[in-house]
Amino acid sequence: MSTGAVERSWCVVVPHHGTGARLARHRLADELADLVPPALLADLVAVLAELVGNAVRHAEPLPGGVVRVAWRLRSGPTGPGVQLRVTDGGAGAGPRMRTASPDAIDGRGLHIVSGLASRWGVDRDGLGQSVWAEFDPTGTPRPDLVATG
Repeated sequence: MSTGAVERSWCVVVPHHGTGARLARHRLADELADLVPPALLADLVAVLAELVGNAVRHAEPLPGGVVRVAWRLRSGPTGPGVQLRVTDGGAGAGPRMRTASPDAIDGRGLHIVSGLASRWGVDRDGLGQSVWAEFDPTGTPRPDLVATG
């Protein structure tokens, strides 16, 4: 019996448009439906929607008017781990968490990402930026989503 991790990865290109987020969500759900638990899949779909939505709203597209979406699945003895990555042409200022008032209609996306993923970050290179989120198989506790104060 092997205890080594197995990796699979996917990469898709979607339009730098609202339909791109829908296409990316459906493709992720179709590919991982039989490979990860339903609760993890729901978290992955929610985070991917936020990351692609942010790329469409706040960043420039890659050449060809697209956004690149990739995910990597690692299966091992402690369960599946997944990394999501959304690459766009970049924006003037990088992604940052904002404080949203209770009446605000936006500004909570990266709080959702932070609450669902084990960790997230941004990589930049000469072509643009990639925002990534990782989900650990070890059940790393997530930050409490309830605001205090």
